Amino acid sequence: MQISRRDAIVLGSLAGAAGLPVVGGAARAATTLSAGDAADSPRRVDRLADWRFHLGHATDIEKDFGFGRHQRTYAKAGVTAEASAPAFDDRGWEAVMVPHDWAVALPFAKPAKPAKKDEEDAAAAHGFKAIGRDFPENSVGWYRTPIQVTAADRDRVLWLEFDGVFRDCTVFVNGYVAGRNESGYAPFSVPIGDFLDYDGGANVIAVRVDASLGEGWFYEGAGIYRHVDLVRAAPVHVPRWGSVVRTTLDPQGAAAEIVLELRNRGKVPAELLVRQQILGPDGKIVATLADAPVTVPAGATIDHRAQGRVSAPQLWSVETPRLYRLRSELVAGGRVIDRYETPFGIRTVRFDAARGFLLNERPVKLLGTCNHQDHAGVGTGIPDALHAWRIDQLQSMGSNAWRSAHNPPAAALLDLCDAKGMLMIVEARRNSSDPAAMDELARILRRDRNHPCIIAWSLGNEEPQQGTARGARVTQVMQDLVRTLDPTRPTTFAFDNSWDAGAAKVVDVVGFNYRTDKIPGFKAQHPSVPVYGSETGSTVSTRGAYANDAAKHVVRAYDTEHPWWASTAEEWWTIAATRPDIAGGFIWTGFDYRGEPTPYAEFPSISSYFGVLDTCGFPKDNYYYYRAWWRPDQPMVHLLPHWTWPGREGQPIEVWVHGNCAEVELLLNGRSLGRKPMPRNRHLAWSVPYAPGRLEARGYDRGKRTARDVRETAGPAAAIELSCDRRTPVASGRDVVMVRAEVLDARGRAVPDAANRIRFHVEGDGKVIGVGNGDPTSLEADTASERRAFAGLAQAIVRIGTSAAPLRIRATADGLTGGVIQLLPRRS
Repeated sequence: MQISRRDAIVLGSLAGAAGLPVVGGAARAATTLSAGDAADSPRRVDRLADWRFHLGHATDIEKDFGFGRHQRTYAKAGVTAEASAPAFDDRGWEAVMVPHDWAVALPFAKPAKPAKKDEEDAAAAHGFKAIGRDFPENSVGWYRTPIQVTAADRDRVLWLEFDGVFRDCTVFVNGYVAGRNESGYAPFSVPIGDFLDYDGGANVIAVRVDASLGEGWFYEGAGIYRHVDLVRAAPVHVPRWGSVVRTTLDPQGAAAEIVLELRNRGKVPAELLVRQQILGPDGKIVATLADAPVTVPAGATIDHRAQGRVSAPQLWSVETPRLYRLRSELVAGGRVIDRYETPFGIRTVRFDAARGFLLNERPVKLLGTCNHQDHAGVGTGIPDALHAWRIDQLQSMGSNAWRSAHNPPAAALLDLCDAKGMLMIVEARRNSSDPAAMDELARILRRDRNHPCIIAWSLGNEEPQQGTARGARVTQVMQDLVRTLDPTRPTTFAFDNSWDAGAAKVVDVVGFNYRTDKIPGFKAQHPSVPVYGSETGSTVSTRGAYANDAAKHVVRAYDTEHPWWASTAEEWWTIAATRPDIAGGFIWTGFDYRGEPTPYAEFPSISSYFGVLDTCGFPKDNYYYYRAWWRPDQPMVHLLPHWTWPGREGQPIEVWVHGNCAEVELLLNGRSLGRKPMPRNRHLAWSVPYAPGRLEARGYDRGKRTARDVRETAGPAAAIELSCDRRTPVASGRDVVMVRAEVLDARGRAVPDAANRIRFHVEGDGKVIGVGNGDPTSLEADTASERRAFAGLAQAIVRIGTSAAPLRIRATADGLTGGVIQLLPRRS
């Protein structure tokens, strides 16, 4: 049977109309940033990055829906909300780039006194931002963007792909309600073809977001905080997440089992030829599958199964994250009507009760961190380059694993973990078997199951029902879905008790939150159960502070302070490091995060103190403890504290050295204070009477000096030194660079207590989109171009424009010599 022109339409080019639609009385170009597919693919994916945003109800609360207080909401399709209509004038709205978090720009709200304990706890949990039910004017936001549609699009299927919106959202197309979503973390799709104007009129996407209710006990942001794509495809196509590749290793190489979904939105059956190839890490074809004729019934979605083989496969690992691609083409009438590519890796993963975690059958200790999804300056609206930078900071410490707490991560983060070799545990937001929770879990499993970085699915975290029969029933239902959609990976659960009851009897791997000291006893009674530390450590500290001050909410940065339920870094790691039957652990947390301020759950503490890096990603001292023992092949020593203590001459200063050298010698002003052996997985300490000058630690291995660290007494602040992560960013309009500003004295020494207000300026095609300093009590604005240094440091995030011309970033402060760096943007 021959399919119709509509069903077999093939377009080599999907150029938009020459004229721009008039929206709100002004011509505004639709965002069409190409993403994801080969340039010649009949499928087209446009990244919708540029939007207009309005905080609060679009006009007034009555006009958000209907035509006034006396009209019935949703009374007529197409006229539901004034702000969703194509003709609505949005020229006064703010221009923003998605990912976008509007909550990060909101003011802080100090709880009224006396506040109820639960009210203050709820406010503290979300970082005291003025959002939620008590701030309805700040809890609703509107987004609008035009899209280009041509007459040729009548013969295509068009849909929107949202990776994450926080939280409840309604998606409109030309005033029509096209879709809704109530999860802040699960991706969703919205078909839009029925509501479009194909005759040259304006086409506008509008999204109303309501963040009045949260899902977590931590800062969650608000808005379209992950990517949005507009997809155009032929009526017969591969749907979203429509392929899965499962590989097994054997002596002849790797066998690939492939399931490809085929969807026919046409009115008649479609006769196709499915053509598939596997491309290696170098982009060359390594396997060609046999062409397969397939008939897809009208209105149906079917599975097409195939097998392939790869000889001499390059295995994906943390050291060599090699990625393959499955290229699937649908051919009708001799022409390709759809092309879909699926990245995947070839590797094996399993947890063994005696040997821990095995990657490609080799034991790999999980050197992990738990992380929420916010950063100074931008909140949860994290650009891709910042995701990459955050991974880099953890890997430089020696970390090889990330637990996405307590929700599924962004797809962009998973792509980067695949590319960089960072292992990932993906966690469900809710431990529930209700239909909505199961649908969210299914979407996450389908989105993520091709990622080689993912080693386990976490089905819960410290749930009230975890140790009960009810918890076991709920978790079993969730696990059954995992077994159906991804039978290749184990399930896990993060328990703070009941490790041998309830849900622990269901999941494959038992996670211990904090009680690492209880694992040896558990293993003695349950030797066949694989275990790891799902949350470990939880040392709290303020970067650059070395004395506790409860009145100022300051916690010293030695590895001594932690909540009652937790332990120090040394206490948990000395247990996990020496036992192969403990798969490893995940520090709580890699980065400080907004909300859940601990140990001071009261204003003005607006973020946690748990991180080994602060909210800017500046390392705290415990970072170097892990760096020493998680990268033992690279000799290092790290001294703390700083050595600028005016007025404390002659008084004893507690001096620590983190390091992995066999011996460490400490010297003050050239005089040796002793040489000590470094105990494995621990630290060294001295009590040193303070004298201004130079404190030096020297590390020795086999009698030779292999590492050194120095602290010098600093003078008054005199200058700003700027540095950034990359000097040649991509001139795409979306890339960002991370700028570090450090205050130095006249001799170039770091000033550890500098708090100068630093102003950032960009000369050229770029913009400061956020700033921070890592101070957990700072109430300064994040969406600004200036920030006080904290413990001598501040950070700016600079978005690069589309020009490849050089640009300069300057930093100035009153009374200081400014700093400058020059960037040379490049075309991608």
